[in-house]
Amino acid sequence: MTYRERIVPFTAGDGMALNLIHLQGDTPPTKGPVILVHGAGVRANIFRAPVATGIVDLLIAAGYDVWLENWRACIDLQPNLWTLDQAAVHDHPYAVRTIVKETGADHLKALIHCQGSTSFMMSAVAGLVPEVRTIVSNAVSLHPVVPWWSNVKLKLAVPVLARITQWLNCQWGLEAPTPLARFIQRWVNLTHHECHNPVCKQVSFTYGAGFPALWRHQNLDEGTHDWLKHEFAWVPVRFFQQISRCVSAGHLVAVEKFPELPADFTAAPPRTDARFAFFAGEKNRCFLPESQVRTHAFFDRLRPGYHTLHLVPEYSHLDVFMGDRAARDVLPRMVEELDRTA
Repeated sequence: MTYRERIVPFTAGDGMALNLIHLQGDTPPTKGPVILVHGAGVRANIFRAPVATGIVDLLIAAGYDVWLENWRACIDLQPNLWTLDQAAVHDHPYAVRTIVKETGADHLKALIHCQGSTSFMMSAVAGLVPEVRTIVSNAVSLHPVVPWWSNVKLKLAVPVLARITQWLNCQWGLEAPTPLARFIQRWVNLTHHECHNPVCKQVSFTYGAGFPALWRHQNLDEGTHDWLKHEFAWVPVRFFQQISRCVSAGHLVAVEKFPELPADFTAAPPRTDARFAFFAGEKNRCFLPESQVRTHAFFDRLRPGYHTLHLVPEYSHLDVFMGDRAARDVLPRMVEELDRTA
């Protein structure tokens, strides 16, 4: 599908320069805007994998006005020591307001993934994005649960890394410019033999406990697997320190003292009336599907039957968007959830 692309800059609440990518097809949208929010260490382009039909194609075909948010975790920006708190307070609310201003719509929908999901959920639970009425969340939201080996890495390796570096970078698989980068590159090559893609192996080392961790190789075609080499880069160790605290607590916790955010995001009912649809690949080795099961249970107790949960067999973390059969197996269900009225 062909579509028009427009870059819309916006300024975050703390002055950081960010942007939205506005995508429209050949005919005007018949439905309202939807914002797509990427995860950590990537960029909005992650939703535009070189597959025959992707999520952007399906959303435009369904009549949506599509907006991709590049928040402060975007690898196209200068590396910065972001936290989920900063994104929740300064990025997502201002992105939503920009879309409202640009479109004239009084509300919109959201499709959020991984740390775009956790940070956007923080915004929603804190009542900072009241314009968003429907939210489709993939992989993890309020209750991060990780494999046991990931928990070991968070508890033992992250404190050591934090003393010697501020960053990890999956591009070290291609070019290792420092002694630490070369050490990690060699360690990953020694311990990961699942494929010949050096960035794919770095991604598994960095973000999970699998071989690979963020997708199943059998779900990706060769072109997409190769394309991924350029879609992962820097991520601050500070993020892993925060997610380690969240995993230990069993739910998201704030690490900065923003008055807009609660310290515990599960201690009180969420300040949002949005309807949530939670998705998780059953083979996810970054965040276990139990993450979304727990969050759905939390919301279902407060409003029984209002929210939905989808556990997707034979899929992992990111292949739900870029698998060569995802347009048949997964993505139509996400569009259906966006289409549903309360």
